[in-house]
Order: sequence, then C-alpha cells, then structure tokens
Amino acid sequence: MRIARQRIVNILRERGQLMRAEWVERELPERVDSEEHAGLLALLRLDPADLADVPSP
Repeated sequence: MRIARQRIVNILRERGQLMRAEWVERELPERVDSEEHAGLLALLRLDPADLADVPSP
C-alpha cells in the first residue's frame, strides 16, 4: 500500500513532532510504500491502515 508522505507529515506535526515531520519531508518519497517502510512507520507509531489514501469517487 502506498501512503501520501504529506499525511504522515501532517500527523507528526499535529503531535508536535516537528523535527520528525521535517525529516520525513526531506527523506521519504512522495508516495511511501508501507511494506518497504514498515519499520519506520512502527517507530513513528503510525498504523498504515489508518494512513491509507481514501479512493476518489
């Protein structure tokens, strides 16, 4: 599953984790692969199921 990097950044900013949000913006691709980056998402305490892009109608 691919996740929009901006969704991750927004959640981190909402949590007050500004330095992590900046790092994610610099280092991760625009579309983050949840399998490839599973360890990082776990470290950031993010559940890929909660981050899945909502399909457009």
